[in-house]
Amino acid sequence: MAQPEQVSPLLSAYLAFSKVSDPVWTWVHKRRLTKGKEIAGRLREKYGVYPEARPSGRVLWFHALSVGESLALVPLIEKTIAEMPDAHVVLTTSTATSVAALDKAGLPKRAHHVLLPIDTARAVARFLDHWKPNVAVFAELDFWPRLMVDTHRRGVPMVLINARLPAQNFERRRKLGGMMRDVLGLFDALLVQDAASKERFASLGAPIERISAVGALKSAARPLPCDAGELAVLQASVGARPVWLAAATIAQEHALMVAAHARVCEGLPDALMIVAPRHVADGEALEAKARAQFEHVARRSSGEGMGVKTQVYIADTIGEMGLWYRLSPVSFVGHSLDSDGDGLEGKNPFEAAALGSAILHGPAVSYFAESYEALAREEAAREVVGAASLADAVLALQDDDSRARMLEGAMRVIDAQSAVLTETWEAIAARIS
Repeated sequence: MAQPEQVSPLLSAYLAFSKVSDPVWTWVHKRRLTKGKEIAGRLREKYGVYPEARPSGRVLWFHALSVGESLALVPLIEKTIAEMPDAHVVLTTSTATSVAALDKAGLPKRAHHVLLPIDTARAVARFLDHWKPNVAVFAELDFWPRLMVDTHRRGVPMVLINARLPAQNFERRRKLGGMMRDVLGLFDALLVQDAASKERFASLGAPIERISAVGALKSAARPLPCDAGELAVLQASVGARPVWLAAATIAQEHALMVAAHARVCEGLPDALMIVAPRHVADGEALEAKARAQFEHVARRSSGEGMGVKTQVYIADTIGEMGLWYRLSPVSFVGHSLDSDGDGLEGKNPFEAAALGSAILHGPAVSYFAESYEALAREEAAREVVGAASLADAVLALQDDDSRARMLEGAMRVIDAQSAVLTETWEAIAARIS
């Protein structure tokens, strides 16, 4: 990176603000605590204070924003632990939901999960003083300039992995101008998901010779975990009923899900729809929509079970998506039916495929465009455009042979992209001192 006097005015102003912004963060966190968005017992971690000492030997630091990004890193962390038996990993995330999800998923021994420090000079210094990482690996460009600048200034090699830059995101980043160029120039290597992202990162100022298009790391993620005993109970509750899943949906899509299921029930009166909303706080409003259409609705966060008459089951809990994909032969992967220009961008399709669930999705999948295009080429995913289209696809995929062909195609895509894990590890390992 350029010397401090040469950085862009915007980055210089940001770094100056980060020296005095601790009180702002304190105020923000107090408000978030009252809303249940922070974990009181772990909030000190965000200020660079940790209950455990740094382990001896080398420490590799990985960062991911939240649930999906952090779970995608688990296979890479497992590979790191296996390849370097004397090393430890510290994984940072930023959200309370990621804490719950990683607790359920489990990390290997010698891997430690802590919350990312706030982006102030004091908190970042405490974090770096405590962990003294030998390498810093950032997933998908969760953007914290003070953290990145100070990591670089300490001589820690930095690698960006699994990064994708859709057109809309690119336009937002481009408005940051020289600040974006300065921060991207800190990275020793940038591993992106596709050729378009490579061009866009270069346009933002990343050195082109440091950028490699290697594919999506999420395609190599291990299957989502679940509690085997709970799965058996739920499978017994479902029995032989037709069941489909609406996964990672957001509030704007829920009326469409209810309408689609009403149409499914016209053809399959005993059908069950499981809805696992992206935001668990949407459970109450979703329940109201479902009860307006259906008599038998149950909600998991209220402790309600899945009965033989249940028509809609609202799975508004954290870290249990592995259950729902295993229960559902057909899954609509949400955050993708963008009927009103809501800026939806899609969600990871490989979680469903890895657990044997046929994939349906809407047209708004820009964050995973390459993945869905690869699946479409193998006829391994189907696009739907509204409630009627979704219902018709769910009904059509009650045919075992049709689902089997889709899943075979999905496995071909996953196999073709399996090399991304190895390439990512090799890029990291090459920079560890």
